[in-house]
Amino acid sequence: MKRAKGGEDGARQNGSAGRRKGEQETSEADDGDCDLGAADLQEDDNDPGFRREIRSKYRDLINSVQQNREDMLRPSSNKLTEVLEEANKLFKDVRQAREAALDAQLLVVATDLGKEKASQLFAEGTAFDHTAFAEHLLSFMGLNRLEDGEDEQQNGGAVDGYLPQDAWHRVARRAECCLRAAPSFHYMMGSFHAEPLPPKQRTERQRKAPGKAAKRIMPTQLKRMDGSHQEATEKEVERILGYLKSYYQDDPTSPISYYEFVVDPNSFSRTVENIFHTSFLIRDGLAQMHMDNAKLPCITPVEEGEVEAGGSVSRKQCIVSISPKIWKELVETFDIRETMIQPLNTQNE
Repeated sequence: MKRAKGGEDGARQNGSAGRRKGEQETSEADDGDCDLGAADLQEDDNDPGFRREIRSKYRDLINSVQQNREDMLRPSSNKLTEVLEEANKLFKDVRQAREAALDAQLLVVATDLGKEKASQLFAEGTAFDHTAFAEHLLSFMGLNRLEDGEDEQQNGGAVDGYLPQDAWHRVARRAECCLRAAPSFHYMMGSFHAEPLPPKQRTERQRKAPGKAAKRIMPTQLKRMDGSHQEATEKEVERILGYLKSYYQDDPTSPISYYEFVVDPNSFSRTVENIFHTSFLIRDGLAQMHMDNAKLPCITPVEEGEVEAGGSVSRKQCIVSISPKIWKELVETFDIRETMIQPLNTQNE
């Protein structure tokens, strides 16, 4: 009895062990199948022959689109859709850049063809026939040409006897789904003609006159400023006249060059001031200008007995223009090293 019991226990243990071993073999087999599918996919990605086949199919599709262009442009043809569906199937196996480039090229060709086909549809479409549209509209509105106009007027029809009273309401209800905007208000006989409003007359505001205090202060300030500037100008003119007389008395036979007299080689601004102040000497008749043998301007003072009134002798006036460039050219041409009219500050020192 003990042996039988021991044999039964061994059989049970052997059965459970066999069952576990079978389960392990089944799981290992499933894992092997998964590994085998992934390996197959990896082999397809790295298979040169499969890659060439994908690229060859793309090239065939591109060639077919280019060769059958006229056939695909027909409105009844669906070959362009078939090509795009085939391209979608091939795109699932695209793994490399060359294949993606061919797919993009096919898409560009198909897009251009689709655009041309759409434009052809608009060009070949039938023109709008207003007569046929009116007939369809009248039929939708409930036109009945068999009934007599008088009977329709008695039965509550339209004035012409062709359309019922709710014909336009029927069209309005049909058009509500297409037009969401509210209809604009307008007059059937036109709007009234409004006359333009007369222009408003502008009223000019009177400027307030300055007070007595302002009247008293402003002329005093101006007089003071004018007086101070005038006195400074007169003093500078007299000073320049003194220089001119002194140079002329040193050598009365040799003319004094105008440019050498007014040009200051060290300052452009003082040169302009000298030209300005010398012009007062010419204006008042205290100095005169003439041309020498070389046709260059010269300046000489006028003696006190020869000075005449401003209006008794006809004078010619001219405008002298000078710039820093011309000033430098004058200094270099006449070789001016020192100024003949000393600045006021230097003279005081």
